[in-house]
Amino acid sequence: MNASIRIIGIDPGLRRCGWGVIDTLGNRLSFVGAGTVTPPIEGSLAERLAVLFADLGAVLDRFAPQEAAVEETFVNAGARSALILGQARGVALLSPAVRHIEVSEYATNLVKKTVVGTGHADKAQIQLMVKTLLPAANFKGADAADALAVAICHAHHRVANMRLKALA
Repeated sequence: MNASIRIIGIDPGLRRCGWGVIDTLGNRLSFVGAGTVTPPIEGSLAERLAVLFADLGAVLDRFAPQEAAVEETFVNAGARSALILGQARGVALLSPAVRHIEVSEYATNLVKKTVVGTGHADKAQIQLMVKTLLPAANFKGADAADALAVAICHAHHRVANMRLKALA
């Protein structure tokens, strides 16, 4: 573990898809960038997903992460909302995969527990802890903070995940 690893965290969504990039060396974390992809509200679902794919692709090409982490979505809304969110999540998984970037997935509660210490943390707690763990972090909004939290979660769990994959 002598080389820094660049990780992108993605908080999927069709209206707002957060992304956050960090570098990790051992247990040291460094902020690289964060933002939110916001496809247009108008247009067909296919057109909106295409914009999401293109914009996430531009972020991936710009920051060149070696690993990606995507938050599993928890939907307590209707079936239609869950289906649309699932399609956006598919784009979030596909975008790094087509670039041969290994993708890991993390449950929302695990992300919160890893970053805040409790699986039921609210958005304000997540933002505060992300800012504490990454003092140089410059992000606007909860979606980018959530994506950084996903990247932090992956940084903490990546070695154990690699060992489990090696055993399988």
